[in-house]
Amino acid sequence: MIHNNSGFLSIEQVQSQYPINKTEKGRGTVGVQNSDFGKILSQIENSRDGVKFSKHASNRLSDRNIELTTDQMNRLNNARNQASAKGINDSLILVDQLAFIVNVPSSTVVTAMDSQETGSNVFTNIDGAVIA
Repeated sequence: MIHNNSGFLSIEQVQSQYPINKTEKGRGTVGVQNSDFGKILSQIENSRDGVKFSKHASNRLSDRNIELTTDQMNRLNNARNQASAKGINDSLILVDQLAFIVNVPSSTVVTAMDSQETGSNVFTNIDGAVIA
């Protein structure tokens, strides 16, 4: 056992306090999945209800009196999932006459516009598009 004078425990002293699961390659991993922390993480992951809206996007929808139907929200969420599956980071998602720029990794709509606002139909800073 290694002793130190810093007041901190050594790795050997702490090691016995945490369960280690052996993987097929022989490396040890801390058993997070079965721990309380792992269970809480799973609950958080499972409780996400799809995309969230940035303050800017919420303001844009509110200013234009745009309310999304349940069907449109489902299509927006499905399109976000498709973009994620393709490895897209920032996507243009078109739902009916609405256009959304979505940061896919964070599932956040960063801006929203209707057909009257798209103007020149030029969108920048995206690396993919999904028509839902």
